Amino acid sequence: MDFIVQVVNGLGMGSIYALVALGYSMVYGIVQLINFAHGDIIMVAAYIIFISMMMMGLPLWAAILLCVVLSALVGMLIERVAYRRLLVRNVPRISLLITAIGVSIFLQNLFQLIFGSDAKPMQKFFDLPALSVFGVSITSTTILNIVTSVIMMICLQLLVGRTRMGKAMRATSEDAGAAKLMGINTNHIIALTFAIGSALAGVGAVLYCNTYQQIKPIMGSMLGLKAFVAAVLGGIGSIPGAMLGGYILGAAEGLTTSFISSNLTDAVVFGILILVLLFKPAGLLGKNVREKV
Repeated sequence: MDFIVQVVNGLGMGSIYALVALGYSMVYGIVQLINFAHGDIIMVAAYIIFISMMMMGLPLWAAILLCVVLSALVGMLIERVAYRRLLVRNVPRISLLITAIGVSIFLQNLFQLIFGSDAKPMQKFFDLPALSVFGVSITSTTILNIVTSVIMMICLQLLVGRTRMGKAMRATSEDAGAAKLMGINTNHIIALTFAIGSALAGVGAVLYCNTYQQIKPIMGSMLGLKAFVAAVLGGIGSIPGAMLGGYILGAAEGLTTSFISSNLTDAVVFGILILVLLFKPAGLLGKNVREKV
């Protein structure tokens, strides 16, 4: 019974990893960029909630809406300022990777300069009763995290697979040059992809604040790395794969904390990354792609 409880609790945290991993997968699927600054967008979004609720006194619904909208704008701003010229000039991928790391460090230090390095307390947003299923008590926070992440994945899958915008995204992903010839503004599509991924990070920030009730400027660093591992595990570029990877990672963390040691959770996470890269580099739901030499 304790095993099941820890797996379910792990799925709650894994849902947050999954939402961040969706952003990684979307950006990589369009421009083959590992945006290591994506985890820090959750940190930015968390401070937006902190400012809007704790300092400005806005109601919860307004704070969440503001968080999601501003997170999307931050993602578009980062794409416009840090990445667009590099993408247009088709620079080596290592240059984009270094730029992403630089943006991450910049955001962390900027928010430490503004708010200090101490953790800020947050209130619990949703105080709902726990649910008992077959004798297993599931907290409202875990239920909310899982349900929200599933809804976000379904909406994103429908957006990419069933709309004109999604068709333009898939065309840009397949061949950006051909997409331009067909009249698709690839710059707008890339900016929109960053906006959607960052909006999902904003939703993840709401769930994170509700789960842990504290924020700090470096919170996005390890969270982003673990979400990246989740994206690789599920198959980076795959929307269902990002979700699956997040859930597996969360469950593995929960079981490690409960039955082995909380000091080894990070080791287990990155051990999973090494195993995936060794035995199934494309991920669980990813596709092997041959490159012509």
